[in-house]
Amino acid sequence: AEEEIDRLDALLSTGDADSEIAKLNVDGSAKLSEDAGYLVERALELYQETDGTFDIAIYPVMEAWGFPTQKYRVPSDREIQKLLKNVNSQKIKINKKTNVVTLEKNMKIDLGGIAKGYTSQRIAKIYKKDGVKSGVISLGGNVQAIGTKTDGSRWKVGVQSPDDTESMIGAYEAADEAVITSGAYERYFEKDGKTYHHIIDPATGKPSEKDLKSVTIISKNGTLSDTLSTTLFVMGKDKAISYWKEHSKEFNMILVDENNKVYISQGIKDHFSSDSDFTVIKK
Repeated sequence: AEEEIDRLDALLSTGDADSEIAKLNVDGSAKLSEDAGYLVERALELYQETDGTFDIAIYPVMEAWGFPTQKYRVPSDREIQKLLKNVNSQKIKINKKTNVVTLEKNMKIDLGGIAKGYTSQRIAKIYKKDGVKSGVISLGGNVQAIGTKTDGSRWKVGVQSPDDTESMIGAYEAADEAVITSGAYERYFEKDGKTYHHIIDPATGKPSEKDLKSVTIISKNGTLSDTLSTTLFVMGKDKAISYWKEHSKEFNMILVDENNKVYISQGIKDHFSSDSDFTVIKK
């Protein structure tokens, strides 16, 4: 499992100059491995499915804000608008037979919003192949449950409070699925009394200012959970609920809005508990 994490990180990390993705960003074209090619292809599908809310071409904007290097700054509106001209995954070309990916000039991609979920899914596959029937993988905000506990009961996964990382807004009982949370509290910086978080809205090039504080996605597919946790955060509550209603067979969700109200999709109501009130969203 550790070797698999290192292998995928070496392929996919934008912070590693020798990775396939970093080289693609420099050269504008590259033949990718099976893993990287699959993730780019899946990202392009999700770009279409989410009307452009999930966009791996956001990387130059992330760089402008300093999130990849932690050299934080607030870029000007003019700089952002110039960079946004190249934030469009429709411009990414992939040859599915050869796995050659080509970017237009000044484009760069980042698989950070999809790679961790894919990694935990791959680890689960390795464990299952080796006969592990019961376990939990945790990759920081990213939990993948394998089966149930040995006594048949489900794994209890705490859902962190966006305001206090030491406390929980509730708990979900997971069985053989991924539970992945995204929130504004994960990575941020402060400048002139204002807080800027790392979840950038591709429509504005700025940290998303919709009405959600955190989004937890529960799905059999870790890659999907990872992608949608960020995407629904950017969509905001109403659009997130509409998206779930259209795709309710694929995933469930726990939303925390700006007023700390908790909403859960009806598919998990029997396995979610909280000391606070919560609203069940029905199809």
